[in-house]
Amino acid sequence: MRRRVTLAGVMRRGALLAGAVLLTACDLFGGFKGMAIDPPRDMPSFVFTRANGSTFSTAPEPGRPTVLFFGYTHCPDVCPTTLADWKRVRAALGDDAKSVRFVFVTVDPDRDTPAVAERYAKMYDPSFIGVSGDAITTSRMMDAFGVAAAPEPGTSATGYLVSHSSQVFLVDSHGKLVALYPFGTGWDALAADLERLL
Repeated sequence: MRRRVTLAGVMRRGALLAGAVLLTACDLFGGFKGMAIDPPRDMPSFVFTRANGSTFSTAPEPGRPTVLFFGYTHCPDVCPTTLADWKRVRAALGDDAKSVRFVFVTVDPDRDTPAVAERYAKMYDPSFIGVSGDAITTSRMMDAFGVAAAPEPGTSATGYLVSHSSQVFLVDSHGKLVALYPFGTGWDALAADLERLL
């Protein structure tokens, strides 16, 4: 059964998350260019089935930090801008980028099948990972990261739109959330923080 989420709820939840982040942000002492999470927070792992039938797990991998973003493929602005920024980050990292997992998680699994989500992510860079989960997995992962999303009316051309949280999350190779980047943060901040972790 789908939860009813309103736009007001998305905004309220986003404000609560922002408040929590501000209370734990430690930019001066943590050394991150993004909003540092102090202390870093252990994140649960989630498993997704990919288009080819294999599985992808968000479980930590030694020496490989993960960059996460929750969006959807019909997004007209925030999502394409974010993934285009990731492409710039990857280019700036050079060979070190091979050690980073860039993961796009759809908040619109009804339209974004695993194949659609993966194709969308790889449209920006072949190394990017796009995943789509069932309703329960998606809901649990969104809850773990404090992400909210709510459908809104669109046009006949776009169909419905989805209002959603727009920050990027940085999880280190031990599975700890160490920083986040509100939409509008320069891509170079994420690049600098990944260089630090690598």
